[in-house]
Amino acid sequence: MQYRRADICGGTYFFTVNLEERNKTLLVDEFDKLRMVFNDVKKRHPFKLDAMVVLPEHIHAMMTLPPNDNDFAKRWMLIKSDFSRLLPKTEKKNTSRQTKGERGIWQRRYWEHLIRDETDYINHVNYIHYNPVKHGYVTNAIDWKYSTIHRYVDCNLLPKNWAENIDDKIEYGEYV
Repeated sequence: MQYRRADICGGTYFFTVNLEERNKTLLVDEFDKLRMVFNDVKKRHPFKLDAMVVLPEHIHAMMTLPPNDNDFAKRWMLIKSDFSRLLPKTEKKNTSRQTKGERGIWQRRYWEHLIRDETDYINHVNYIHYNPVKHGYVTNAIDWKYSTIHRYVDCNLLPKNWAENIDDKIEYGEYV
């Protein structure tokens, strides 16, 4: 069976990218380096960062590619490898990674989803912004500093108290 990725030029995609060691806090500990890498990759290979949240051990992001471009894989390869190069080589590496000369920081694969329509877009933006609450890092989404929710609030796209006092079981698209 061959894995097939969506490859729509100019598409908007949702991603989940995880650290290899899920009990680490590397992404928030080294957030400034991660931000620098995102900005550098974005300059070299443009994309619109629609929404993002950085949690201690994983990232949820939504990006829109330029109209003539579908190569999100290259962007993630660069983000992961450039970030890894900035870190000391202290991580554990299994035999497979040692044989291939890989670092042991990121999981090799990531989850991607092509955004289908406006409802899908809104649902994924909400999922991204609510994720720190879902994982118990904060009580209110606005209190998580590693999130684009602050940009959404500053642009009056969401109220500052967005999603406060919500039941986790509510579908994300219902409370925007």
